[in-house]
Amino acid sequence: MPRILIAEWKQEVSTFNPVLSGYEDFTMRHGQEILDYHRRVRSEVGGALSVFDATPGVELVPTCSAHFITSGGTLGDMAFQAIAGAILGGIEAAPPVDGIYFSMHGAMATETEGDPEGWVLAETRKIVGERVPIVISLDLHGILTDRMLEHSDAAVAFHTYPHVDFFSTGARAAKLLLRIVAGEVKPVTVKVTVPALVRGDELITETGSIRHAVNAAKDIEQSPGGLSAAMMWGNPFTDVPALASNSFVVTDNDPARAEREARRIADLFWEHHEKMQVPLTSLADAARITKENQSGTVVLVDAADATSSGASGDSNAILRELLDAGYKGTALIPIVDPTAVSEAFRAGVGNCMAAHVGGALDAGRFTPMLITGPVKMLSDGWFHSETTRELWQAGSTAVVEVDNFTLILTSRAVSLYDRALFLAHGCDPKHFGAVVVKSPHCEPHMFKAWAARYVDVDAPGSTSANLRSLGHTQCARPIFPLDPEVKFTPVVKVFQRERCR
Repeated sequence: MPRILIAEWKQEVSTFNPVLSGYEDFTMRHGQEILDYHRRVRSEVGGALSVFDATPGVELVPTCSAHFITSGGTLGDMAFQAIAGAILGGIEAAPPVDGIYFSMHGAMATETEGDPEGWVLAETRKIVGERVPIVISLDLHGILTDRMLEHSDAAVAFHTYPHVDFFSTGARAAKLLLRIVAGEVKPVTVKVTVPALVRGDELITETGSIRHAVNAAKDIEQSPGGLSAAMMWGNPFTDVPALASNSFVVTDNDPARAEREARRIADLFWEHHEKMQVPLTSLADAARITKENQSGTVVLVDAADATSSGASGDSNAILRELLDAGYKGTALIPIVDPTAVSEAFRAGVGNCMAAHVGGALDAGRFTPMLITGPVKMLSDGWFHSETTRELWQAGSTAVVEVDNFTLILTSRAVSLYDRALFLAHGCDPKHFGAVVVKSPHCEPHMFKAWAARYVDVDAPGSTSANLRSLGHTQCARPIFPLDPEVKFTPVVKVFQRERCR
């Protein structure tokens, strides 16, 4: 009767976002609450639970879950210490276990720790010892560090972008953990580091050139002896020493094959890496395109302010440009601005409000602008995502009409990689002449499949696809595209727990 401990700590940050993340930006769950919540949603932990629940004799030991409400700025050290203390305290208080499933993202960073995931795994090892197997699940935008692999038995990562395999990734991790616990397999991992930071449509796993590397990884997992494999291209906005792209392969005690296959995946990635950049349209041209459009909706992609990638969400750059261009059509625009929301609540539904909007958080990039208009809706900002049905919290939220513009003002950043925020507040993007989407990519049916025009805008922001503009100082150099004529010499590392040799 295997006893399986479950823990979760997920956050993705942009170190170029000047606003620190804090303890209050996480949803904390403990014990049975973790099981009750994740059995209702299509998350990684939910997928893992579907496997554990279907396996006779498995006893679950849920400890602590710290889930960031959305991506954000660098995690403050005090918050890091408090959350780490809660997670490690839960693990320390747990009874002896036979295995651990740890759900992570992989692109976290604190003020002083560039590898928090590796750190917490190392501390977990000190508590449970060297013989308890640990399997971690990761976002493919995670930064796969040596320390993470040194203190876990295997990693399992997403295969899709836009991400639709949260649930199945957790299920894959759970199945692998149970095989390790049962002594059926002895995992060995090989990682190959690639000096590249990439963005763009070529990373859409269904259609982009990244599919060659991803499909190779999926084939390995489905083959005899192939336990896990992935291509992880990291989060270019988490500027830490280990930032890079990485392939990894986990085999059943076959290091030679793991190295061969990890090299092959990395080569397939490098073969296409130069195409993995975003052709951007200037703010002025984006406004002109919007103004000239005669029918349908122009989708203006503001990935530079993508809250799901770690940006602050308070950009008003496209709003300002459309106003300056004299755009007379309708537009739907989300902006994070807690002070403006307070003004809307003070005014009340149906009444006119006046407030400065934008630049409430990232004041170095965005200048507040005065807006006036009637308040159309007020809400508490709780809603369910389209993708996983997870409960998201935007804080107090106001819908305000400013002439022909509809602004959805939230008190805090929330993931915008689907339409949930818009629809929850009575705004169907298809009914507007333009909509600002603060996410680099969404599932095609959400916007791109029906948009009259789909424009990647070169706007300012802490998650700009114009990577050279951000000012990386921590990641290893040279690295594409920050430096010219970068060469790829595979850096290969092998990881295997002593008891598995």
